[in-house]
Amino acid sequence: MDEKRKLLVYHGGTELIEHPLYNYGRSLLDFGKGFYVTDIKEQAIMWAKIIAKKRGLEPVVSRYLLDWDSIVRQAKCRFFGYYDEDWLNFVVLCRKGYDPSRKFDYIEGGVADDRVIDTVNSVVSGLMDYKTALKTLSTVEPSSQMCFLNQPTIDKYLEYNGMEFI
Repeated sequence: MDEKRKLLVYHGGTELIEHPLYNYGRSLLDFGKGFYVTDIKEQAIMWAKIIAKKRGLEPVVSRYLLDWDSIVRQAKCRFFGYYDEDWLNFVVLCRKGYDPSRKFDYIEGGVADDRVIDTVNSVVSGLMDYKTALKTLSTVEPSSQMCFLNQPTIDKYLEYNGMEFI
């Protein structure tokens, strides 16, 4: 990577991930199957602790430098700035098993975390209409996640930068 603006990002889990793989994770996530990071360290720490507790292991946060300027210019990207109708439609499709993420290399936007997951799940299951969901979501400030959807994108724009035990 050249010396452009590099953003420090984090991945929380239970193991060091020096060489991330895009297809290792679970399906039916917010932006599809991919490798997820965040620029909010506390969010990665929280996720690492949740996973560690479920698995009975120690939490670990891996750090990376994201060549953000280059990825924005060179890759097929999708950005969601708010929990809005575009974001909700995209996440609902992904969680229903459709894959609108296939045409992208990288997606960035809010997380369907514990502050908004009940709303998303209610829409997915048909218990809440979009208008009500959007009204509910409009009161929440989005958190941050970035999803790498293929290996060449990870290899080109993401550089391992160490790890931390929590």
